[in-house]
Amino acid sequence: MDKIIKTTVSVGIYWIEVAEAGLRILCGCPGDSIKHLIKRGLVVPQEKQGVAYESGPNAILLSDTMVQNGDFANLAEFPVLHMLYKQGMIIPKHPNNTGVKPLLIGQSEQVNAQMQYIYRGNYGLVSKEEVMETGMDAHTASEMMRMKLHFAYGKISSSNAFLDTIQVGSEKVGIRNGVFIQRTATNIFEISYEGERVTVDLNLKPGERYVSPYPLGFQKLKREYFAVIHSGEGDGWDINRPSMASIISFQGKIFLIDCGPNLFYNLTALGIGLEEIEGIFQTHAHDDHCAGITTLMRAGHKIKFFATPVVRATVQKKLAALLSMEEENFQDYFAIHDLAFDVWNDVDGLEVKPVFSPHPLETSIFMFRTLWAGGYKTYAHFADIVAFQVLQRMVTDDAAKPGVTQAFFDRIREAYLQPANLKKLDIGGGAIHGMADDFRDDRSDKLLLSHTSQELTLAEKKIGSSAPYGVTDILIPAESDYSRRSAFAYLQSYLPNAPVHHIRILLNCPLRSFNPGEIILKEGVVPDHLLLVLSGMVESIHANDGVSGQLFAGTLIGEIAGIQHVPTDATYRSSSFMHALVIPVGLYHELIKKNDLAAKIEQNWRIRIFLQSTRLFGEGVSHPVFSRICDALHHHYYQTGDIISCRDLGSLNIVKSGQFVRLVGQEALDCLGERDFFGEEGAVFDIPCLFRVQATQPSETLQIPGELLKEIPIVRWKLFESYLKRTQKIVYSGSTLGVLSWREEFGINNAQMDVHHKKLVEIANSIIEILRSTQDRHSLERAFEGLVDYTKYHFAAEENLMRQYQYPDLERHQRIHHVLVAQVMDYREKMTKLDSLGGVVFEKFFFDWIVGHILNEDRKYSIFLNDQCVF
Repeated sequence: MDKIIKTTVSVGIYWIEVAEAGLRILCGCPGDSIKHLIKRGLVVPQEKQGVAYESGPNAILLSDTMVQNGDFANLAEFPVLHMLYKQGMIIPKHPNNTGVKPLLIGQSEQVNAQMQYIYRGNYGLVSKEEVMETGMDAHTASEMMRMKLHFAYGKISSSNAFLDTIQVGSEKVGIRNGVFIQRTATNIFEISYEGERVTVDLNLKPGERYVSPYPLGFQKLKREYFAVIHSGEGDGWDINRPSMASIISFQGKIFLIDCGPNLFYNLTALGIGLEEIEGIFQTHAHDDHCAGITTLMRAGHKIKFFATPVVRATVQKKLAALLSMEEENFQDYFAIHDLAFDVWNDVDGLEVKPVFSPHPLETSIFMFRTLWAGGYKTYAHFADIVAFQVLQRMVTDDAAKPGVTQAFFDRIREAYLQPANLKKLDIGGGAIHGMADDFRDDRSDKLLLSHTSQELTLAEKKIGSSAPYGVTDILIPAESDYSRRSAFAYLQSYLPNAPVHHIRILLNCPLRSFNPGEIILKEGVVPDHLLLVLSGMVESIHANDGVSGQLFAGTLIGEIAGIQHVPTDATYRSSSFMHALVIPVGLYHELIKKNDLAAKIEQNWRIRIFLQSTRLFGEGVSHPVFSRICDALHHHYYQTGDIISCRDLGSLNIVKSGQFVRLVGQEALDCLGERDFFGEEGAVFDIPCLFRVQATQPSETLQIPGELLKEIPIVRWKLFESYLKRTQKIVYSGSTLGVLSWREEFGINNAQMDVHHKKLVEIANSIIEILRSTQDRHSLERAFEGLVDYTKYHFAAEENLMRQYQYPDLERHQRIHHVLVAQVMDYREKMTKLDSLGGVVFEKFFFDWIVGHILNEDRKYSIFLNDQCVF
């Protein structure tokens, strides 16, 4: 009988069980991994010593890469909660609480990131100072922290208090009880026990995505004036439904409320493309409400992010921990719109009032309204809330104890019971969720009971309704045709400067709906009509190149093939219910000629078609954005052996033809062929010349300015994913490629400051690469400018953090910072005066200059902050 049992659970998820050693490992933990285990029967109800609990994993093996093919690969929050509470490993006097902690296993970068992310998922903002940093007054911040401490059983603890970790490298390391693990390649691990071995490969194939544990039927939705689409009624444990969420259709625009796991799958089933999403209203940062945020970061435009400042700050801190990035980078992907508590905030006619709701981390419930005949129509979305009996037990008059005041309780109760035309409620029960019985006498027109994995009881059915997936509650029906309004805006981008009456000619063309999975245009067919996508999603398939991508609203399918009367080079099929404007090719062609646009379209279409066949631009980029790219890019040609200058690496280079090799020192890192790209380090992330690139045959690249790409979230996200993998490979994994490697001992146990320090190491490596390769003085000056600027930014952030928590040695630390800035500026000045840069050893200066400071001085304030539960 095998001593090690390996079970394939789902795409990218495996189960390893070594019964003799009492070890059960969840290998890979993307969103909803626990639901997959439940569906496979690997998590089941059990009983021991009269205590009911669930079986499950007691260890988690993390992916080497935080993101795979656009989705989070490591989301351990709910698996850890399951181990601690559903299995009872942290519950006092529980038979499974043996003193042995759950395990997180993986590379140090990923383990540390997960520990910080779980910490923020447990508590959100962890101090009065952090709450006040969002603009809250001292009294309110103190009130929030008193309540939070009650949920936290009186103490905010680091993740180390309830989790053990094992860091895995290339050497074999012990897990427990004679079980060993070794990392043999990126995302490939060998687990052994008493002579038996199994291999676990957590890599996703190109284009492969993690799958949903539940099936969703396709829905055909109309864009209403004011309506609520019910896109989730379950909770984090429900294996049959998405977690509680809603979508508001207002004047034809789409707004999400929360973004739980499997968001892309959910939106596809509803026929909503990313380009249709105007904004998201975020209630809080728990994974069952927030894990889909990377899907929204892959839109072609910056989606508006609506939240109260405390909720936004929590989301930023959690996301920054997950991705080891700076909190400020959040605004690179979203248009941030902060909402004020307890007042009506006007969002282009849709008014929203956030109300604070007691929960372990910062949470807002939302009231929405819009003016209509007879007064306002209102929708209340209450996720997450707390049961009145739980909140009442928290009431205490002792201001020194964790809890809330009676006045706080009364205020929350009044807010919860405010009537609405439609109110959707969290009735998950337990210590942190609401109860239906609290709303037995609620005066709302209609109550919807949500956020539960259980069937409604008879008593609950008497209180409120339920909503099947995709059902719409229409508060104000639409009398206007919003699809043609959208079509007008899209057509203007295709026919710039055309008179309005020409656009109206096309608007009079018929509308047509397509079913999910329907082929709408086959490769090799000469189209006689064009399709302007107005809603839904379309998959484009370039079979010969092995490239596919999702196209959204605003895409004009068949444009070039129709105009030039040539066969189309791709197959297009609807991924969801899709609505399109059907335009005869002859009519469109005639209007192009009338507006003298043929030459412009001819000039750009070949570039656009090529870009759309690449992984980077194959989905989610709208026509107006492509037009700006085509106008801004230029062609560059290289001969065999040419070294691409750092100036050329200041733009993103797409390989049009030929081949390049990417070098670190004299070592080849990888080869780049047609449709690959390079230069994103300098173009988008301001780390010039981190790598050297050389042409290995005559080659052509399309160079695109980085400033343009920074404003396209989906492109920026793919570039970030690529950049992250590469820097982790050479800077953070103990590489022997002659670079300054980040070492575990450099960490100071403060997530944001560690991110800053890593960025300094990356900039230092770009300087090293310039000195040992091109020695281009312009590039070197730019790199040093980046080092000085980032150093000043980092020191200011560090000093602000110390000031926020009243670090007693702040003034001395500031004086040291002044000296360090003067030293690097002096070093930079000396470099400019050297006749030759040969023999310059920057590594020694950098190590003596900043690494020594991190290891000595920064550790001191970090220990001080850690004592205040700031990590």
